[in-house]
Amino acid sequence: MTREEFLRLADAGYNRIPLTFETLADFDTPLSLYLKLANGTNTYLLESVQGGEKWGRYSIIGLPSSTVLRVYGHQVVVREGSDVIEQAEVDDPLAFVEAFQQRYRVPNLPNLPRFNGGLVGYFGYDCVRYVEKRLGECPNPDPLGNPDILLMVSDAVVVFDNLSTKMHAIVLVDPAEQDAYDKGMSRLDDLLEALRQPITPRRGLDFSATHVHEPNFRASFTREDYEQAVTKIKDYILAGDCMQVVPSQRMSIDFTAAPIDLYRALRCFNPTPYMYFFNFGDFHVVGSSPEVLVRVEEGLVTVRPIAGTRPRGATQEQDLELEQDLLSDEKEVAEHLMLIDLGRNDVGRVSSTGSVKLTEKMIIERYSNVMHIVSNVTGQLKDGLSAMDALRAILPAGTLSGAPKIRAMEIIDELEPVKRGVYGGAVGYLAWNGNMDTAIAIRTAVIKNGELHVQAGGGIVADSQPAAEWEETINKRRAMFRAVALAEQTSTLDS
Repeated sequence: MTREEFLRLADAGYNRIPLTFETLADFDTPLSLYLKLANGTNTYLLESVQGGEKWGRYSIIGLPSSTVLRVYGHQVVVREGSDVIEQAEVDDPLAFVEAFQQRYRVPNLPNLPRFNGGLVGYFGYDCVRYVEKRLGECPNPDPLGNPDILLMVSDAVVVFDNLSTKMHAIVLVDPAEQDAYDKGMSRLDDLLEALRQPITPRRGLDFSATHVHEPNFRASFTREDYEQAVTKIKDYILAGDCMQVVPSQRMSIDFTAAPIDLYRALRCFNPTPYMYFFNFGDFHVVGSSPEVLVRVEEGLVTVRPIAGTRPRGATQEQDLELEQDLLSDEKEVAEHLMLIDLGRNDVGRVSSTGSVKLTEKMIIERYSNVMHIVSNVTGQLKDGLSAMDALRAILPAGTLSGAPKIRAMEIIDELEPVKRGVYGGAVGYLAWNGNMDTAIAIRTAVIKNGELHVQAGGGIVADSQPAAEWEETINKRRAMFRAVALAEQTSTLDS
């Protein structure tokens, strides 16, 4: 962009203008770019493997964000570096987030990547309480004490094209600053210079470390208590209170490895459509989620319910047998159909009449360790509504709450021993251009104060077996715990 073009955009009223460069980066990977250009507080790395088997085309590296928005309950705190620049008690933090995003007037320029900046981070499970007042405040203790919402103002990003191996760097510049154009171009030059620098290679992962002994982990439920909770839910179902509830349990372990090594291990063991690494300074969020919560792109709203699981077979023949077993399992199919209906209902709340479509029904998607039944629901966003309206309508996903959703969440409040926090919420971004892409925060680790916490659950229906439901929560955390073992061993070797 020339100086004259920059000034024309400033005169047009835009208060953040993207300056960019594109270069070949065929000697780099998304991980090496993250380590060279970001690798500090308030940074992130987002990657994708479509259907668990094919790498997504683009990886996104978020450079250090100076402006960060955190919400605790109804208390909003905005920091610029270490300074608090805004603090408020608000009735609706989601409305605050939307208004905050609208302060940034960014031109939607041609030839830029689909995502070129925005608000990036997470909305915790308990954000539903801002919308559904009937739920009240979370009654359970919150031992982690993390924000309910944490969003970084991502005004400097690198988008890596895994197909062409080109790198696109985007820096947002405030034209009101003195010498804004020159400072922005200088920052791009600094990025290009950092790209040319070598990095110290991290130690390779030792794949012999594949198991972590159960006694090392602390669970929020005992097995007996979890099975009693399942029985209590079945009683509620038989009494007509609900059709399905999705309880969960948290498992914790001491963790001293480098969080980036956990991410490296996860992307090997369990590549999924949503892989993310967030360094928030006082804690990290590292995940490999298979499931979109809600996506809004050019007005098209998409949800993609996943329910029904089998392990992968050792051979192709066994894999197909397990697929047929899954699709013929009446409980799994009934649970999935219930979630399709819930997805249609959620999308329908913000979509134009007649636009809601079931574009895929009960297909099988395969991942490294498991296969799932997956469906796809879309709708056209109503005129006058925004991506945040879609988030309000859909968070949390039915696959993490149950049906009817509000009653299921009341039962979760009653039976789970701790506040969910990040788990079951939304991880992703709100882009400057109005698009949004969020994953359900499952298969996700929260690392804080030398501990790693991972949470897993399962849908309970009338014919659920308590012992089997306990085992499902244990099975769902396997890929994460294998990755933990690998990361721990790698860090031990490095020390």
